[in-house]
Amino acid sequence: MNVRRVALKSVLAAAVLTAALAGAARAQDGMMKKSLYDRLGGYDAIAAVVDDFVGRLIADKQFERFFVGHSADSKKRIRQHIVDQFCAAAGGPCVYTGRTMKDSHAGMGINDAEWDAAAKHLVAALDKFKVGDAEKKDLLAFVTSLKADIVEKK
Repeated sequence: MNVRRVALKSVLAAAVLTAALAGAARAQDGMMKKSLYDRLGGYDAIAAVVDDFVGRLIADKQFERFFVGHSADSKKRIRQHIVDQFCAAAGGPCVYTGRTMKDSHAGMGINDAEWDAAAKHLVAALDKFKVGDAEKKDLLAFVTSLKADIVEKK
């Protein structure tokens, strides 16, 4: 009987140890997987990309009609909304408080060509700051998920 108890205790101890090690490995794996926010470099890196992106949009004659009549303060507000939205979508601590994309872009008549041109500006901004391919793909996937609410004309 004693031998059986010792053997049973050994088997149970080994099972508990195996489960604990597996749980620790999973926890360590989870800690090693950084959020997109962290992989992008945090708030300042996201803000730098957005600053460049918005600057490109404002400087592009194709987008002039979207910014005409906006004060410098209004442009700063648009920029901040984009920073907050990217930050929140990437898993950062920001909270997006702007309107929905559908409401924000209603009546602007944005078409596919303008969407594509804006996307190229975003990619150029990401490339300028040497954002990694995986991070770029993840951020662009989020942005692409908004297309149906932004583009009104095919």
